[in-house]
Amino acid sequence: MSATPKIIFSCSNCDAQFPKWSGRCEECGKWGTLEQRTADLPATAKQQRAYNLGAVAAVKPLRFSEITEGAVARVSTGIGECDRVLGGGIVPGSLILLGGDPGIGKSTLVAQIAGSVQASVLYVSGEESAQQIKLRLDRLGIAQQQLLFVSEEHVEVICKTILETKPALVIIDSIQTVASSSVESEPGSVNQIKASTVRFLEVAKSTNIPIIIIGHVTKGGELGGPKTLEHIVDTVLYLEGERHHQFRLLRAVKNRFGATNEVGVFDMQARGLQEVQDPSQVFVQERSAVAGSCLTAVMEGSRIFLVEVQALVSKTSFGFPQRKASGFDVNRLNLLLAVLGQRADCSFEQHDVYLNIVGGSAFREPAMDLAICAALVSALRNIAVSTETICWGEVGLGGEVRSVAREKDRTKEAKRFGLSSVISPKTAKSLRQAITQLGLDR
Repeated sequence: MSATPKIIFSCSNCDAQFPKWSGRCEECGKWGTLEQRTADLPATAKQQRAYNLGAVAAVKPLRFSEITEGAVARVSTGIGECDRVLGGGIVPGSLILLGGDPGIGKSTLVAQIAGSVQASVLYVSGEESAQQIKLRLDRLGIAQQQLLFVSEEHVEVICKTILETKPALVIIDSIQTVASSSVESEPGSVNQIKASTVRFLEVAKSTNIPIIIIGHVTKGGELGGPKTLEHIVDTVLYLEGERHHQFRLLRAVKNRFGATNEVGVFDMQARGLQEVQDPSQVFVQERSAVAGSCLTAVMEGSRIFLVEVQALVSKTSFGFPQRKASGFDVNRLNLLLAVLGQRADCSFEQHDVYLNIVGGSAFREPAMDLAICAALVSALRNIAVSTETICWGEVGLGGEVRSVAREKDRTKEAKRFGLSSVISPKTAKSLRQAITQLGLDR
């Protein structure tokens, strides 16, 4: 007896399925995209197992000890900060996804990589014409002898061009503008992005040609639309920073061929992104000795550099107190304010609090907790922290200051800049003790 077919409603844009029809898709927000379809009931698990085992043949497992291939020769991008984040360079045949907010500098970075690679590069753009790309290359002063350009939106045509030209590197700008003929939806939809990325992955693995694809960050904070796109590619890079600030951070969120804790620091100039060899010098060069300012040592990958934390505390005029943070998690800020109120007798219930990490960069390391607490208390009591003092340490809910990694390296970096007073978990076991050592208990 055949099973009764099941009626579902599927979105033609994102392929989401719903048991009832509605005018608007709840997943992607498109109107009028739900279509009625019939879904056959699946066979029983026993029938599926019997069919699968009878239709396939076993394969011979391979021993890792029998693999004799040596280390893979990477392709240098010609930019030291990029090579650092990638783990030493681009691995042949890898698929790299570069994401970031619009206007953050993604196209500028890939253009500089294209000009620095000492081999032929195929630049594919569905957003800009050849004249627009050339204007950017001329402005950045990039050599163009080995750069090839294709303005195409069809994935199959792009893949055929890659197979015939065989460049050393391919750049796709961007994944939202290309479309595959195998999927019946508009460019930029979830299905199109996934299908196009899978096709580029097949070409990269079969030809051993690395491909860099650019993906925009959506309003919801997702890269290239669906989060599943990150699971398809080999490496996921994020270019972070504020558009109105000059500094950019390049992070590796996923890297199958290297570590994911490295970070590259760039300075956005008229001639493009310039490498910052000494981030500490850049982040603290304009520091002023005012209340609410404190230095801390941040660890990003194998690097440790100094940053300045600024806090502003003002009396609440009406309503609930405001809590704003730039470059730091607001939820973590609220937690530290609660700890200061309960464990250090520093109440912020009647005050608005504003926190800023100088430079327009965002950091998430818990070692910044003590410096943030010091800046908050300094602003609350209008007492400036000494310019020769630096703080770091994780603050617990009990008001204790917990140890962090690589404290010797942080101390070494602090001494390099003449900071003689270090407030750390080794010198202060509690938040109260740290506030006293900083001279903020008056």
